[in-house]
Amino acid sequence: MRWWSVANFVSNAGTWMQLTVQNLLVLQITGSAAATGLSMSVQAAPALLISVFGGAAVDRWPRKLTAAVSQALLGAVAFVTALMVALDRLDVATLMVLAAVTGVIATVDGPACSLLGNDLVPREDVPSAIGVGALVHQAGRLAGAALAGVTVGFLGTAAAYAANGLSFLFVASVIPFLRPAPGAVRHTGAAEDPGTKDTMSVREGLAFFARRPRLLALAGVTGVSAVFGRNYQLTLAVLVTGPLAGGAGSFGTVSTVLAVGGIVGAVLGARLRRPSVRVVGALAAAGGLLQVVAGLSPSLAVLLVMVLPMAVVESVSDTAGTAVLQTDPPAHLRGRVLGVWGSIGTVWGLGGPPALGLLMELAGARGALIAGGLIIAGTIGAGHLLRERRATVARVSPVATLETAA
Repeated sequence: MRWWSVANFVSNAGTWMQLTVQNLLVLQITGSAAATGLSMSVQAAPALLISVFGGAAVDRWPRKLTAAVSQALLGAVAFVTALMVALDRLDVATLMVLAAVTGVIATVDGPACSLLGNDLVPREDVPSAIGVGALVHQAGRLAGAALAGVTVGFLGTAAAYAANGLSFLFVASVIPFLRPAPGAVRHTGAAEDPGTKDTMSVREGLAFFARRPRLLALAGVTGVSAVFGRNYQLTLAVLVTGPLAGGAGSFGTVSTVLAVGGIVGAVLGARLRRPSVRVVGALAAAGGLLQVVAGLSPSLAVLLVMVLPMAVVESVSDTAGTAVLQTDPPAHLRGRVLGVWGSIGTVWGLGGPPALGLLMELAGARGALIAGGLIIAGTIGAGHLLRERRATVARVSPVATLETAA
C-alpha cells in the first residue's frame, strides 16, 4: 500500500501538470477560451457515454493487469503528445483526438486504479485506504500545479507531457510488484473465475445501482452539492474579484486555503471506520450552510476563515461517499457501479458550472453562494425527513393491520 500510494502521488502530480499545461497550450494554439473549454469537454465526454463499459471491463479482467495496461497506454498518449509539441506538429484537431483517446482509456483506468488500492488491504481497512487515496490525490494536485509552471518555464511545454508519460510508466512498473496484505480480498476477474463469466453484463451493474436506495440517495446528495456548491474556483473567484474587491493574488490565497482544507479533510476522512450515506448527507448539508455564511462575508479575512472548514467538510464528505460507493456493492460488481457513477458524475461536471454561472448572472456571486447553500441544506434536510417519515409508516403499518384484523 505504501508503494501504491507513492506511485499514485507521482501519477497524480503528472496528470495535474499535464492538465494545467494543456489548457495553456490550447489557448496558445487557438487564442480561444471556448476552444479550451471544448478540449476539456472532449476529454470528459467518453466518461458520459462509455463509463459503464469501462467498469464492466474492470470487473471482467484481472485488476492489476488492467490497471498496468491502462497506465502504459496513457503514458504512450502523453509521449506522442510531447513529441508532436516538440516537433511543432500539434494542431487543435489532433489535440482533440488525443484528448478523446485519453478520455476513453480513463474510463477503464479510473475504476481499475481506484479499486486496486482496496485489494491491497484487509477488508476492515478499506475506508482508510480510500482516505489515503484522497490525501494522495490532493497532494498530487498541489504538486502538479506547482511543477507545471516550473517545468514549462525551464524546459518547455513538451517536457510537461513527457514528465506525465514517465509518471504513468512508473505506476505501470510498480503494479506487478504489489502484494496484498493478509486478509485482503483478492480480485482476479471473470477471466480467471469461470463461474462469473455469464454475469458480467453492463445491465446487471445498472440494475443493481437502480435498485439500491442508498446508492440513489448518495447520487442525489452528491448531485445537488455538485450543481449548487463545490465549484468554488468559479463562485469564490467572482466573489473575491467582485464584491470583495480583491485581485488575482487574493484569489490565489483563497485557492491555497481550499487546497489545505482538502488535505486536512482527506486525513480526517481516512479515520472514518463506518462511512454511511447519512454521514455524507450531514456533511454536505453542513457544507451548504457554511457556503451561505461565506456568501455573507463582509471582507476577505472573514471569507478565509470560512473557506477552510468548507474545504474540510467537502473533502471528508467526498471521502465518505467514495468509501460507500466502493464498499457497498459486492466485489464482482464494483467496477460496473463505479462505471455508472462515472457517467452520473460527468453529467454533474458538465452541467454544474453552466447552471451555477446562470445563477450568478441572476443573483450575483453572493446570491449564488447563499441560494446554492440553502438549496443544498434544504434538499438534504427534506430528503432526510421524508425518509424518516417513510420508516415510521413502515413500522406502524403492520401494527395497524393487526389491530384492524382483530
